[in-house]
Amino acid sequence: MSTQVPVLLDGLVDDAAVFPPGSASLPDAVAAHRRHRASWYADLVGPLLVPATKLPALAGLLGPDERLDVGVIGDLPIGQLDKVRAEADPRLRVRQIEAAVAKRGEDPLPGLAELVALARRAADDATPGGEAAGRLTDHFDVYAELPLTFGLMGALDVLAAARADGVPIAAKFRTGGLAAELFPTPAELAAVICACRDRQLPFKLTAGLHQAVRHLEPETGFTHHGFGNVLAATLAAAGGAGTEAVAELLVAADPRPLVQWAEPRLDTTRPLWIGFGSCSILEPLTDLIRLGLVNGGIEA
Repeated sequence: MSTQVPVLLDGLVDDAAVFPPGSASLPDAVAAHRRHRASWYADLVGPLLVPATKLPALAGLLGPDERLDVGVIGDLPIGQLDKVRAEADPRLRVRQIEAAVAKRGEDPLPGLAELVALARRAADDATPGGEAAGRLTDHFDVYAELPLTFGLMGALDVLAAARADGVPIAAKFRTGGLAAELFPTPAELAAVICACRDRQLPFKLTAGLHQAVRHLEPETGFTHHGFGNVLAATLAAAGGAGTEAVAELLVAADPRPLVQWAEPRLDTTRPLWIGFGSCSILEPLTDLIRLGLVNGGIEA
């Protein structure tokens, strides 16, 4: 294997350095992101994720001819994200907007309808002659963060129908956080992966996925999902596996079956799973090297 990142892992990890627990300052995050983008493992790294309210400040950190791919995380009401997108500095290539549409226990459909409308307008703007033509890249998507509770399957149906109608929108789910209820069980996550598979609906994940293999975090007592488990589980789901088989891969604490799923498919495009945000790029990269899925070294 060369030192290049395999196709299967292309763009797997979005750079969420400014978010907890890393909480890097914006200047430090931009400087580190430049280093990642110039490194041999650059293909592993997705856009720099920033809160919508920090997007104007981000432009002030760029050189006159510099271009930066960013993902905008909605820390504003959905109705205000259109303005943020439209007024972004032209040096910022807004590749994605991510926003929660409901809290746990709330009906996700009203917020989802608003976000679908935003995605439709963004797609219209990005067409030749549109207001934002040239500002957005052809890899632009809106991600609706859905709570894994009330109304989930109906919300996935809405997303799938909108995407089939040409709206650049997909799903996003939280797999960790500061409370136990933010960690879905393997059975819950397997059901979500299979539900997205059945609807041909891409999805992103966020929180708690810094390490490749499922593990207990001693400081919090929470058991974290591993991104290697999710990769193997998604590959299995895409191949037609049922929820029980997918859940078994999510539970695995032994990396060997996870590697066995990934190794034969390293030269293929990753199905369904767009990737995940991580406040550290080097932590997941180190695990991928240890598992033998990436051949390279990390400079001190």
